[in-house]
Amino acid sequence: MWDERYNSQEYAYGTKPNYFLKKHVSALPKGRILSLGEGEGRNAVFLAKQGYSVTAVDSSLVGLNKGKKLAKEQGAEVEFIHADLNEYDLGQAHWDGIISIFFPLPSLLRKTLYKQVQHGLKNQGVFLIEAYRPEQVRFGTGGGTSVDTMQSAQSLSDELPSLNFNLLVELERNVVEGVFHTGLGAVVQGIATKM
Repeated sequence: MWDERYNSQEYAYGTKPNYFLKKHVSALPKGRILSLGEGEGRNAVFLAKQGYSVTAVDSSLVGLNKGKKLAKEQGAEVEFIHADLNEYDLGQAHWDGIISIFFPLPSLLRKTLYKQVQHGLKNQGVFLIEAYRPEQVRFGTGGGTSVDTMQSAQSLSDELPSLNFNLLVELERNVVEGVFHTGLGAVVQGIATKM
């Protein structure tokens, strides 16, 4: 599905970084950052240009190839890895930061991945996320139709118990990020630190 979505000249979600990430980038410690489900590279390229050492993982080779092209055009150095995140090993205390921007995963797989996120972060490492909430299905402005892949403040707290949320809010905001995320969206935003 994702290869098909990314298989065009246009960038499905644009080439500019996610608004929430851009606004709160200073919350991420300088060092190694992992981007989960990076897609076409917009957020990874942005972070690399801010001086981070960025690894971007995605299951879509088409998306990653577009990410490589974007990185080259913008003079950014990013490590792009083609892998299924259900099988990719995040390691132990390896990352200074991990980001997840509108990365929909079925809840069962997400819970497994979040266990790895908690192990993979260094102490004082930061997890930054923006995701659609179940209420998003009413808006139909992105994120699909499966509430199982969506998140809430409660689900994030429950699924990431070893992280301390410095910011965790549910809100509606105008999301304008490419043709597939345009319009009013019901989102949850979080920034959490591993203590």
